[in-house]
Amino acid sequence: MTITTNEALTVTLGSSGVTPEDVVAVARHNAQVTVAQEALDAVAKVRAHIDELAHSETPAYGISTGFGALANRHIPSELRTQLQKSLIRSHAAGMGPAVEREVVRGIMFLRAKTLASGRAGVRPVVLQTMVDVLNAGITPVVREFGSLGCSGDLAPLSHCALVLMGEGQAEGPDGVTYGGRGEAPVAELLAGHGIEPVTLAEKEGLALVNGTEGMLGMLLMAIADIRQLLTTADITAALSVEALLGTDQVFVPELHAALRPHPGQAASADNMLRVLSNSPIVASHRVGDSKVQDAYSLRCAPQVAGAARDTVDYAALVASRELAAAIDNPVVLPDGRVSSNGNFHGAPVAYVLDFLAIAVADLSSIAERRTDRMLDPARSHGLPAFLAADPGVDSGLMIAQYTQAGLVSDNKRLAVPASVDSIPSSAMQEDHVSMGWHAARKLRKAVENLRRVLAIELVTSARAIDMRTQLSDGELTPGPAGAAVIGVLRSVVEGPGTDRFLSPELEAADRLVASGKVRAAAESAVGILA
Repeated sequence: MTITTNEALTVTLGSSGVTPEDVVAVARHNAQVTVAQEALDAVAKVRAHIDELAHSETPAYGISTGFGALANRHIPSELRTQLQKSLIRSHAAGMGPAVEREVVRGIMFLRAKTLASGRAGVRPVVLQTMVDVLNAGITPVVREFGSLGCSGDLAPLSHCALVLMGEGQAEGPDGVTYGGRGEAPVAELLAGHGIEPVTLAEKEGLALVNGTEGMLGMLLMAIADIRQLLTTADITAALSVEALLGTDQVFVPELHAALRPHPGQAASADNMLRVLSNSPIVASHRVGDSKVQDAYSLRCAPQVAGAARDTVDYAALVASRELAAAIDNPVVLPDGRVSSNGNFHGAPVAYVLDFLAIAVADLSSIAERRTDRMLDPARSHGLPAFLAADPGVDSGLMIAQYTQAGLVSDNKRLAVPASVDSIPSSAMQEDHVSMGWHAARKLRKAVENLRRVLAIELVTSARAIDMRTQLSDGELTPGPAGAAVIGVLRSVVEGPGTDRFLSPELEAADRLVASGKVRAAAESAVGILA
């Protein structure tokens, strides 16, 4: 569990039981990791069994044999240390840009979690060294390409394992990189933090690389991000409804859970209704409004965002199961058997990563449609074209919508599933792979795009509402939630006016969305939102 004190966050690894919050705390917030004594004792007990098998005359896969397509070769004891080194060195074959620090920290923490389970058969020193590297703030350099999401995230995990050996490349807590051409070796970085490189023994090379930690870590962080953005999407959608003189009556509870019991839909509808509560703008057209129905992008916002919520809940269920897993090959069972298996296959995680990318793409798409309506005088119900101060002289937010459309188009491309692809590897031994790492990488980009799309909708709806207020001589004002959100936005983005350099304002709005302050502002006015 994660323990919050006045000092740094601390996460304790036992033989089982870390939470998604633990992973985020270590990956993003530099939580310190400790290993419970019971876990170290269990690891030592299982390792004693592995040592017995290593000295047996009967070959055991991954202990006294080669790996993968080379599993039929028995390796004599005097070559087994070299075998472990060769495995890690050869598998650390990634290319491309370095992935984000939080991804690497998530990978290492999750692999340490599996090592602590006692099912991987490593010595306690291997587990402790991985934890020491994490706690020192040392980050192995892991490359973008190299994992097929099967036999584990092999290349990413190997780049991490290589650093435990005092080799490879890594970045210190000060941002200085070690191990590259012309740079100090990684062993020197470790020594500077009192960490001695590990000499791997039988089984330990495989144990460090045979898991789904890369894709799982990115899934858990994406779920955390999407949950926050879902509430933000409800808020920006409600502000767009307000700006476009839409009705709040389609969000009343009797139209949702009672008629269509999808929990996400009911939650989103409730959020929107609360954000629109006590709005003078909404109240101004409840009677005598000539519109029969609002457009789908307004009226169906809870149905779309709610479906995304339910998709996230399903993904979280799959992630919780994977988080409870102890994935390795071979794995040491409680009765002492060392068994080969296929649990490293990333299909369960890859599928939900792809599923989330679809939901994220659709959520970004409906937000862009609302933005477009606010900029079109034929559909905005009295607002100036492109929300410009002087249409024709000024372009207003015309090109902000172009940017939003580009982000949405990118998300549609990123929604194409990676998990339907498979390229055989390892001389056809690994003849069906999950591509889960690729699914995770594109989901991260899609979530980032969604955040920017919502930032643009926020800027647009806030400007539209401010213009409503100006055009009505101050009579049409937003509700308490809208006023609070716009107030926070105005601390970083100016209100309506003549054209100005827009990019910095959109970037500032993006940072505001990322900070969680948009949600906090709405909640300050109407209470906790789902």
